[in-house]
Amino acid sequence: MSVNSSIDNLVVRQPTTINTSSPEYKKNQAEWQEILETLYERLDESTNEGKESSLKLHRSRGQLTARERVDLLLDEDSPFLELCAFAGYEQKDMTFGGSFVAGIGLVSGVLCMILANVPTQAGGALNQVSTMKTLRIHEIVMQNRLPLITLTQSAGANLEQQFKVFQLTGGTFRNQALHSKAGIPSCCIVFGSSTAGGAYTPGMSDYTIMVKKQAQVFLGGPPLVKMATGEVTDAESLGGADMHSRISGVSDQLAIDEYDGIRKAREWIANLNWKSHGSLPERHMSSQFEEPYYDPEEILGVASANIRLPFDATEVILRLVDGSRFTTFKPNYGGNLVCGWGFIQGIPVGIIANNNVIFTQEANKATQFIQLCNIKNTPLIYLQNITGFMVGKQYEEEGIIKAGSRFINAVSNSEVPAITIVMGASYGAGNYAMCGRAYAPRFLFSWPNSKCSVMGAEQLAGVLDIVMRQGAKRAGTEVDEELADQRKTLFQASVEAESDVYYTSSRLLDDGIIDPRNTREVIGFCLAAIYNNEVKGGNIYGVSRM
Repeated sequence: MSVNSSIDNLVVRQPTTINTSSPEYKKNQAEWQEILETLYERLDESTNEGKESSLKLHRSRGQLTARERVDLLLDEDSPFLELCAFAGYEQKDMTFGGSFVAGIGLVSGVLCMILANVPTQAGGALNQVSTMKTLRIHEIVMQNRLPLITLTQSAGANLEQQFKVFQLTGGTFRNQALHSKAGIPSCCIVFGSSTAGGAYTPGMSDYTIMVKKQAQVFLGGPPLVKMATGEVTDAESLGGADMHSRISGVSDQLAIDEYDGIRKAREWIANLNWKSHGSLPERHMSSQFEEPYYDPEEILGVASANIRLPFDATEVILRLVDGSRFTTFKPNYGGNLVCGWGFIQGIPVGIIANNNVIFTQEANKATQFIQLCNIKNTPLIYLQNITGFMVGKQYEEEGIIKAGSRFINAVSNSEVPAITIVMGASYGAGNYAMCGRAYAPRFLFSWPNSKCSVMGAEQLAGVLDIVMRQGAKRAGTEVDEELADQRKTLFQASVEAESDVYYTSSRLLDDGIIDPRNTREVIGFCLAAIYNNEVKGGNIYGVSRM
């Protein structure tokens, strides 16, 4: 008997309590349909690479679009996990996607990060969101030791936003230097203009390929050179691909066209002899893992689309883990928080999932579980659906602050990689304890119904209304009820808008919005990326019973 099959026999498949014929199940499914229709409409919109006139001009020059370049670079049939697709969405003076296509896929059999300028969106000029997205992509590259391939064609910084992008852009070049120091390979293909600060992207890459008669790389273009020095020159002789390949040495390879440039990049990756620092389990590498016994499609019937309505997180977990086999930790203690171990695509994981508000027992349970996962070098998956910690006199006396502080301390000091999925509410200190953005999970994705805020909009508006009335009472003034109601309504609407998942994703508070049914595949892909680096827990604490 193989080790894999013996593990499967040891871990008992948990029974489901879900009736797929029940009215509640059908109602959940129906409510998800409209939400998912909106998601896919907006995802389709995110693939739009600019105005038709810009695309027509671009193609008339014989050039490929950003997504065509990415598709050609990837191995045939390689999955591609696009990241931060909603960056800049509906933000004034920003571009959808930040004028970049970014994601992880296989190139010559090596899992790589790809970052491609979209030159047909405002010339690929970099705005504030562009630089923020680049910094996030660089962070993922460093944390997971992913080779980086940059497909460059940009007009440089959007000068109208110079104050917003100047300092941020400097950080991107620093990151390139740090990647190189850490031994993380980088390759840049220059397809067109790469001006001013943008010239440092090919200049600081380990390996640079320039496309003949298209690539132009210079710190200052002909107009600036003439103004600054009086020298008259043309773009090709000043910074063309041929000059950089023969004279300056900025280019390592001269490609005859875009296809040849992409081929040379694939060849370079193939010759890297790249070895990851981590070691993926054999059952993942050989695809000898069980699919969930309970269909992930059922998640739409299991999980409520309405974040006000609770659902059993265990039932979601059973549709994520291999064979629907899950070993629960402390099943009879702190029932509002589910902790346990399972496998996702053959990779062992520890899972922490909310069933409701966090009490002292739940916080203590999670703290101990995080310590155990660090000692076992087991990545953590956080499934967020949390309104926060329980409040009230009884719970303050029981020490909810102490318990919550220990929980947040454990999350902060945990050194095993974490992946966070926001399945619904993500409010207040519950967001912190469940490894929200500020707690540096390796990856964070949201379901399209989710909301993130300091608390729910209605509760927050109500709290401010109470504070206002208390202030008026102390001052001895009367409350204008009509005005108070107007302010409360307007503020609640504002919080609702700002906690919406598309608003938060636009501002890079997650790495993408995903269909709940794809959660297992996304987690599995992220785990494969994580294992490019060593997976090791911290020796900062032994296990203590809380």
